[in-house]
Amino acid sequence: MMDAIALQGLTKNYGSLTAVDHISFNVEEGEVFGFLGPNGAGKTTTIRMLVGLTTPSDGSATVAGYDIIGDIVEVKRRVGVVPEASNLYDELSVWDNLLFTSRLYHVPKDELPGRVRNLLETFKLHERRDTKFGKLSKGLKRRVVIAAALVHNPRIVFMDEPTSGLDVVSAMSLRRLIRDLRMEDITVFLTTHYIEEADQLADRVAIIVEGKIIVVDTPESIKQSFRGEPVLEAHLSRIPDNSMIRELEPAGRVELRGDMVRIEVESLTEAIESLSRMVSQRGIQITDVNTHHPSLEEAFVAVTGVSPELMRIEKEGRR
Repeated sequence: MMDAIALQGLTKNYGSLTAVDHISFNVEEGEVFGFLGPNGAGKTTTIRMLVGLTTPSDGSATVAGYDIIGDIVEVKRRVGVVPEASNLYDELSVWDNLLFTSRLYHVPKDELPGRVRNLLETFKLHERRDTKFGKLSKGLKRRVVIAAALVHNPRIVFMDEPTSGLDVVSAMSLRRLIRDLRMEDITVFLTTHYIEEADQLADRVAIIVEGKIIVVDTPESIKQSFRGEPVLEAHLSRIPDNSMIRELEPAGRVELRGDMVRIEVESLTEAIESLSRMVSQRGIQITDVNTHHPSLEEAFVAVTGVSPELMRIEKEGRR
């Protein structure tokens, strides 16, 4: 399979600061590729280089087979870009924004109306076609921005935090749209600070920290590589006292979260037996119990040392 995107030693310096440090990886045609990292790790800078908004300091990259320096005009013709902040016009209607974007991409005049109508139907925006962009909800605005990025039929789409700041329903809707793009063999390069989003959507992910690539692999392989001990989570009929927590500690690392006891264990069988015996002695009931292995979020924390929750808080604070 041909590479849609290929980077070799790509670097960006801003004075003495190296924002992106000799990174190399490839993105295959038709895959959803998640690009993950803490805030300020170099994700947006990488996208800006790949779509021609800033020039690399060193290294090389191709997008759709074209060099991002020597053939950047050809690159721009073949990619769509969904920036984190909207790049459309509040005073124009949905229809006029899409029409204007079509003209920027030199879509043939005889194809313009049909192309725009198809996008309005695909993104369920037809009833909003005459609404000014500035009057739309955040979720609908993201739909229009993505529609605008697809108006010239690109085979590669860069999405920078597409669901950031959206409510749950709008975010779920946009994730479905991203899955639909994959079904059409459109390559999606996705940056997101929602780690579970990448786990759901991405065929492969790259994790970047302080401008350097730490790992590139499938979400499942990353989870297996950084898999810690199995976890036992038990909800109890009342909150246990400190003496019970101390008695459970030989079974593994114990954490109390409200009425839930969470134990990272070596042997699930022994931990369940110890917990059952202990709660029985104290007249406490186990109301719910689950076992699982660490998630992609936990693997991300192991790799970066950064909490995804802290990333979200910082992101919301900047907005």
